[in-house]
Amino acid sequence: MKLIYKISVLFFIVIISCKNKEKNSPVISDKIELERIKLTDLTNKPVDMKNLLGKTLFINFWATWCKPCMEEMPSIQKAKDILKDENIVFLLASDETVEQIEQFKKGYDYSFNYVRVQNSEELNVMALPTTFIFNPDGKLVFNEMGYHQWDNKNNIDLIINIAKSK
Repeated sequence: MKLIYKISVLFFIVIISCKNKEKNSPVISDKIELERIKLTDLTNKPVDMKNLLGKTLFINFWATWCKPCMEEMPSIQKAKDILKDENIVFLLASDETVEQIEQFKKGYDYSFNYVRVQNSEELNVMALPTTFIFNPDGKLVFNEMGYHQWDNKNNIDLIINIAKSK
């Protein structure tokens, strides 16, 4: 009887702890601070993250060899176009060489700000694409791996809500 009771309690705990997480719900993490992100532009000049405070910051980590990254880019461009009047900075960060990024740029007509990330492992970017969105106060309020359709209404609303959050 004790065994059945223990199994029942364990089963109950497992069921309670499993939550149905909605795909577009933000993953909040206080572990990543804006100042910890080390980026350089394509001329190897460091990006001063403090200069981005007061703006919403959308950082998409990607690579030229990443098929989901390539599939996601048109929707990022459309979202950027839709949100052009908002105070939002879109950065596409790769740890590839400047030459690889420049070669990629020649083949696509995106108006992205391409940057190189120096510390993706320290930021726990474990898969590509990964997107971080910081609110204007510099707080990370969205951190999620995987492909998103950034130009759909739910994701546009998500970005706008983050832009308005403090």
